[in-house]
Amino acid sequence: MHNVVISGTGLWVAPEVITNEELVVAFNAYARGFNADNAAAIAAGEVAAIAESSAEFIEKASGIKRRYVVDKAGVLDPARMRPRFTPRADDELSLMAEIGVAAARDALAAAGRTTADIDMVVCAASNMQRPYPAMAVEIQNALGAGGYAFDMNVACSSATFGLEQAINAVRSGTARAALVIDPEICSAHLAWQDRDCHFIFGDVCTAIVVERAEDAVSATRWEVLGTRLATKFSNNIRNNAGFLSRCEDRDPADRDQLFRQEGRKVFKEVCPMAADHIAGHLQSLGFAAADVRRFWLHQANLAMNQLIGKRLLGHDASADEAPVILDEFANTASAGSIIAFHRHSADLQAGDLGVICSFGAGYSIGSLVLRKVA
Repeated sequence: MHNVVISGTGLWVAPEVITNEELVVAFNAYARGFNADNAAAIAAGEVAAIAESSAEFIEKASGIKRRYVVDKAGVLDPARMRPRFTPRADDELSLMAEIGVAAARDALAAAGRTTADIDMVVCAASNMQRPYPAMAVEIQNALGAGGYAFDMNVACSSATFGLEQAINAVRSGTARAALVIDPEICSAHLAWQDRDCHFIFGDVCTAIVVERAEDAVSATRWEVLGTRLATKFSNNIRNNAGFLSRCEDRDPADRDQLFRQEGRKVFKEVCPMAADHIAGHLQSLGFAAADVRRFWLHQANLAMNQLIGKRLLGHDASADEAPVILDEFANTASAGSIIAFHRHSADLQAGDLGVICSFGAGYSIGSLVLRKVA
């Protein structure tokens, strides 16, 4: 069995930015148009009017101020309210593979590795561009890596679940070094017309190199002390779109064919689950929350992270103890905790402990306890 380290991380940032103010202008134009078109039905009580949104409402509800997206014009078009992507031929690199390769190359450079060193690729994301061939295999081919590759989908915990598979493979000797890639094009499955969630998601891709400790050459390395995963079924975060939808004669515009959630229930149920999960994981390794220098938490909602931090530490977690990238990136599904780690880990010292933790639909929770070795 081998000791395992994270030796490099990479980040691809979508090219366009939508501020809360811009988003609100588009949403309110859509809301006014909908209400005008349905005025009679609204007056008769047959259809509910859509309330307008505001930048203040969005920031208070989530902590989000802006988000990066692949396509801005389509989202901000009140007559469309979704990104506009150009179809690509089968012999062209897919959109998810393209951003996955970019983040992977960034991570490889940070780890001091080339694609020849990689013999396992996991594409872990909340949604895949297609069922098959696997996105991971396309990314593997584009990179020129050997070994094997597969996709993994555990909603917002996809990255941590994928990391455990990679870590276990390296630890057992199945792989020498692995890439876990998280291409999250969340703008494509967000209901931009729904006031309760139209502001939540952004687009991004992260990548992580996992390898044997004895082989690592990176100037910065994090020893993996342990991983822990947990799931518990819940309908409170759900998306029903799938290959059976066409057989059910479903309208792709039906509300349940996109992301939806019972936000208050999720907040009430997931926060204690995540805090207890992290505390239990640390205890199993002989640590307490007070021993941890930094928590890189899933970036879904600022109030959730604040409550989880307080339950763990007994006080309000500072931005140094639990950094936030949510205000800039919005919710990026499984990539959020990895962005936080990528952006806010270089300043820690050798011997410092850190925890990466995700939590989301399923419910699913994944955590990694790390110690900086260099």
